[in-house]
Amino acid sequence: MKKIASIFIMGIVFMSCSSDKNETITNLSATLNFTHNWDGANVSNSDFNTINFTNANGEELSIEKLRYLISNITFQKSNGDDIKIDAYVLVDVTNNLNMSFSPSVEIPTGTYSNVSFTFGFDNEDNYQNYPDLNSASWNVPSMLGGGYHFMQLEGKFIDNVAAETGYAYHTIRAVDNSGAELVFQDTFFTVNLGPVTLSKDSTFEIKMNIAEWFKNPNQWDLNILGSMLMPNFNAQVMMHANGQNVFRLGEIIQ
Repeated sequence: MKKIASIFIMGIVFMSCSSDKNETITNLSATLNFTHNWDGANVSNSDFNTINFTNANGEELSIEKLRYLISNITFQKSNGDDIKIDAYVLVDVTNNLNMSFSPSVEIPTGTYSNVSFTFGFDNEDNYQNYPDLNSASWNVPSMLGGGYHFMQLEGKFIDNVAAETGYAYHTIRAVDNSGAELVFQDTFFTVNLGPVTLSKDSTFEIKMNIAEWFKNPNQWDLNILGSMLMPNFNAQVMMHANGQNVFRLGEIIQ
């Protein structure tokens, strides 16, 4: 099991990272700031608990809870060398917790062909035991295969009979538990942010467009898919597809 460094953050492990002997290398600190928007309009927890968003299906809705997990932040050189930050962060927008992450080990200066992270946990990480995530009620029930949530997005929406109804858009590893044995499909995914050049201490903005969870490629109808989504294998696969367009690299401050 990986050692826990602090709540929601795990130890840092560097993979190989070689450099040209003629290149002057210094180390810098890198910080990831997580920001949130609805099709470009900034969203914070001060916007929660009020029905003031409209999804692609035309449903008016609120957000009451938004928490999600990222892991395995990686800086990749063009020669294939990686600096892998073997850590996870539970970003809790509802309570304004862990909205930024700064690795305790510095990153070498230079040009990186890609910066990436995993949304959720890969399978190796997902089935370890994390006391901090357990205490945050982040577990998936054993009848659904165990492991941990990737995201919890909850609120209320105006349904097709004009009533205010709750929804729970929770993402986990897709599981079909209708037969004698559980059948799984991976729904974690890699977010590729693209190339960066680091010359000094840097802050990266990681932008989540919350509206994308409801529209591309699957236009989401909350009247049909508003609750009981964790045991819904097809819904989990659809949410995985919609997540491919959610994250973008924003401003880099150096």
